[in-house]
Amino acid sequence: MITSIVHSYLPTDVRSVAEGTNQQKVPYMLIIDSHLDLAWNAMQHNRDLTQSVYTIRTREGHSSSVGGGGQGTVALPEMRKGRVFLAVVTLMARHTGQLVPYLDYGSQAQATAAAQGHLAYYRALEAHGQVRVITDLAALDQHVAQWQTWEAAGADAAQVPPLGFVISMESADPIWQPEQLHEWYAAGLRLIGPTHYGPGRYAGGTATELGLTPLGKALLAEMQRVGIILDLTHSSDQAFWQALELYEGPVIASHQNCRALVPHQRQFDDDQLQAIIARDGVISAAFDNWMIRAGWTLRTRHETPVTIAHVVHHIDYVCQLAGNTRHAAIGSDLDGGFGREQSPADLDTIADLQKVGEILATRGYSEADIAGIMHGNWLRVLRKQWGAA
Repeated sequence: MITSIVHSYLPTDVRSVAEGTNQQKVPYMLIIDSHLDLAWNAMQHNRDLTQSVYTIRTREGHSSSVGGGGQGTVALPEMRKGRVFLAVVTLMARHTGQLVPYLDYGSQAQATAAAQGHLAYYRALEAHGQVRVITDLAALDQHVAQWQTWEAAGADAAQVPPLGFVISMESADPIWQPEQLHEWYAAGLRLIGPTHYGPGRYAGGTATELGLTPLGKALLAEMQRVGIILDLTHSSDQAFWQALELYEGPVIASHQNCRALVPHQRQFDDDQLQAIIARDGVISAAFDNWMIRAGWTLRTRHETPVTIAHVVHHIDYVCQLAGNTRHAAIGSDLDGGFGREQSPADLDTIADLQKVGEILATRGYSEADIAGIMHGNWLRVLRKQWGAA
């Protein structure tokens, strides 16, 4: 059963629980976070993510050179603590002509080099036993089984299995030409969001009304041929619908909230959400405050507070739209250029993603449905794409 909360999408006090809702206690669950810019933070902002969040905060202090400097929420130890056992992690570099330090480069060659550096970072973590890069069904199933066994055994923290990483590209600008996509696939790339902010080489992104470029149309054809999942996040409305018309493979939104709750072009409207649902995709809720509650800004944060319960409004909205829980998930985007100052007030580190399950339980969601939202829906998408019957 899905308990509707339509009457309270913009509550004055999200800490209160509606009368009659289910008060079941939900155990810690394995979590898939479908959008983390880990390599970008490690390489462009010099964060040693093998250290704890608290050590990183202390080292950064009040640095102004890092988004959320001294306020970071994500590192590998806290991912393990929070059972974020699998993450979709990004290669992120743009070449749009709108130069942004450490993100939008002056040449396509620079963007390519930056993305290859991000890939090398993940492989280095893998070589040191911190993570495993997952690229096929056998590796995925083995990874899930190992974590389930560890969780069931109640093993101590020293025996935690490696984290699992599925590699995505946020903005396809680093890909020189679509015909080179097979080289990126061979290196481990499994998802692509063709665009980001601005006018990308392949498609118009957030804050544009540009559609697919000729290169973008060719890229989608090659993605379908090679077997790469399409991430529609950041697509302009025009690029969104053009991509769905041309691309027949699996589609998802890795870190995306609902325009009905936060009216902004960065969010997807009901028709767009329904289109992803109709393709059996998932829509993963993001944790950037301005995307969570309408009217939030750093200036108004005390008058317009945001908590994880507000994120759950977006998750619940997707479930109500779909009529089931198969298409909602978590794609936090934590530390995607911001830190605690722009994250829900009751989130200290990524380990607090566990609170999503607790809040869903108070709203009448069953344990099985919560497990689907926390990890099962993403496992379904990956298994189907990688050949599961």
